[in-house]
Amino acid sequence: MALRPAKCYSRLKRPNTRVSKHKPRKSYVKGVPYPKIRSFEAGKKKVEYSIKAFLVTKGAVQIRHNALEAARIAANKALETKLGSGMYFLKIRVFPHHVLRDNPIATGAGADRYQTGMRLSFGRPTSTAAQVSKNQKIIEVHVSPGKEGVAKRALKVASAKMPIPCSIVFE
Repeated sequence: MALRPAKCYSRLKRPNTRVSKHKPRKSYVKGVPYPKIRSFEAGKKKVEYSIKAFLVTKGAVQIRHNALEAARIAANKALETKLGSGMYFLKIRVFPHHVLRDNPIATGAGADRYQTGMRLSFGRPTSTAAQVSKNQKIIEVHVSPGKEGVAKRALKVASAKMPIPCSIVFE
């Protein structure tokens, strides 16, 4: 099944809990899919870097785990090709906790026989997303002095993978 566009999931919603009509207690979402993000940190962490660059969101949104992984790969590749493996530190600052659900719509011949439409359309868990507020830092990059341009370019490449416009801030 192909991925739905990011606009289907970008609106912030309440975290997933479901009140059962038949049971007096809440039944939480079971079977949370594993996020695609392989690692949240890259580069050398122990070295003291004096320049920090951050990717900051311009609005509140949900960012899916595959978008975070694509941004991490793009930024890491841009930094590693220009600086080398030990000359930077990259960190993803958000974690995809929110579970996204899909109610699959059956199409084709004979679909009307088994489909229930929107009745009990809680859906099954398909992926996870990070709920991000306005002006929250998503990705941070630490570099040495004189390498600000490389860090800015890497974060610009990473911002192209995000479902919302982002800005780059230096400290």
